[in-house]
Amino acid sequence: MSAAVSVVLPAYNEEGTIEATVQTSLDTLASFLPDGSYEVIVAEDGCDDATPEIADRMAAANDCVRHVHSEQRLGRGRALEYAFRRADGETLVYYDTDLATDMSHLQELVESVRSGKYDVATGSRWLPGAVADRPIKRSVPSRGFNGLVRLLLGSELKDHQCGFKAFDRTVLLSLLDDIEDEHWFWDTELLVTAQKRGHRIKEFPVEWEPVGDTKVDLVRDVFGMGSQIVRCWWTFSVQPRISRPVTIAGGVVMVALALLLMNHYIDFEEAFAHIQGADPLLLGVASAVYLCSWPLRGIRYRDILAEQGYTEDAWFLTGAVFISQTGNLVIPARIGDAVRAYVLKMRRNIPYTSGFASLAIERVFDLLTITVLSGVVFAMLAMTSLDVGKLFSATAGSGGQEGHTALIVAVGVAIAAIVVTIGIVLSARAETNIGRTLITRLSSDSYADHVASVFERFAGDIQTVTNSPRSFVKVGVSSTAIWVLDVVTALLVFGAFGIESISFVTFVSVGFFAVCVGNLSKVLPLSPNGVGLYEAAFAFIVTVFTPVPGSMAVAVAVVDHFIKNVATMVGGVVSTWVLNVSLTTAVQESRDIQASESD
Repeated sequence: MSAAVSVVLPAYNEEGTIEATVQTSLDTLASFLPDGSYEVIVAEDGCDDATPEIADRMAAANDCVRHVHSEQRLGRGRALEYAFRRADGETLVYYDTDLATDMSHLQELVESVRSGKYDVATGSRWLPGAVADRPIKRSVPSRGFNGLVRLLLGSELKDHQCGFKAFDRTVLLSLLDDIEDEHWFWDTELLVTAQKRGHRIKEFPVEWEPVGDTKVDLVRDVFGMGSQIVRCWWTFSVQPRISRPVTIAGGVVMVALALLLMNHYIDFEEAFAHIQGADPLLLGVASAVYLCSWPLRGIRYRDILAEQGYTEDAWFLTGAVFISQTGNLVIPARIGDAVRAYVLKMRRNIPYTSGFASLAIERVFDLLTITVLSGVVFAMLAMTSLDVGKLFSATAGSGGQEGHTALIVAVGVAIAAIVVTIGIVLSARAETNIGRTLITRLSSDSYADHVASVFERFAGDIQTVTNSPRSFVKVGVSSTAIWVLDVVTALLVFGAFGIESISFVTFVSVGFFAVCVGNLSKVLPLSPNGVGLYEAAFAFIVTVFTPVPGSMAVAVAVVDHFIKNVATMVGGVVSTWVLNVSLTTAVQESRDIQASESD
């Protein structure tokens, strides 16, 4: 007959202990359950030792033992899920194979669910009455983790990670499709989700004794568990509250905040005073020229994603770029870029790794293009009668030290762009994976394999574009067009101020160089969207090479930056409304696609 209780033992390279663990499990189950009403499943997760052979032998010798094998590493959570879906029991149980939790509690665990009183039962090392010999290096991280789960995810449980749990089959299977984590956070997410859905959960104290040594694992504990808590907090607490009205309101708030931050760095009264004396026709043409660069950004991004295997509409991608750049106006460190990766994931189901890789490719091409353009113009300036040595004097021109600092930042960024590009090319040709090597040195946990594979996909997506001559040229040409339009915008703003004291050649070359250096200097996240650094670099270069007064040069830079930022914000708000970047809608639209891919 079919087993009423299925015990799953997650096993990875357990050749030294698995046989004893299975036998202890069988003996304990036999002490309170009728013969033939239980089974023990070894959920062997792609082991590379003798665990599979041992599990096969035990299964052949005892009808109550089964071996569920995975050809590849699934991770702790997915290995458990894989086995649970193949189990026969109506009560599904799992515990760690080291038997750290005293097996005298197994009957209470099983009967809590088997009796129908509870849907989920879990042991706890932190409830009153529990006996847990936990050294400081274990207890402090555990208390911190459980405290964060209760604080951010609204859980009422004391211990989420105790490897001693039982589930009603129907309840567990109803939860599994919505559990995203595949590794150590799997059971925490499961417990929190069960609470959110109102299932009956019993947490009871257990006797627990650690087996073996442990240490804080950087990749698993900090990168893995921490990021998963934040993800679940967003899913449970933020996502349900975001709708179209909230999204639109958020866009308006972003614009208002961006304006306030700009006011902190820019003297708008002075800027408007200069604008009043500028040619409105040229300022209008400058705005139109700058807007023309945005469809090119969408086309370039479409080409980058196409090389990664994703076919998307250029207008949709233009809107996604608008939204992310608006976010960058508000938040330093270019955190707004993450918004674009989110939009791609939620609205087009493009994985985060590919989304961030495409952003990295875009940034590399931006920096390379600006570096090459500025280098060419600098060489042209050096061949003229202009004294380029003035650039390296900290007291030259308007802005003095600030301008000189911006110039140094620009040179450093240009060098970094060249180094990064060379690194990408060399890593693509290397026989060993540098990223995986570094990650595995930081962590010995199985979760490191998962993180390493994510970085491999990220690096692979970047190399796909940068190593293809055709795509490199294609994206390079569009990048050049984008930044030439950016420079032309600034030159039109410059000309709108009626500057007649310099020759046309000097005007174009110096203005071109000033814009390029200004854009390089604002790459470092020292202020939102580099407001301040751009103006300092622009004014510094203009006043070094031309008789234009410092106040006028600053005004040109301020107005240029102002026009570009306002255009970005307006485009961001419109795109937010048109694309309806609502988490709830996006998740619902992508759910079917995600399910089909997982199958």
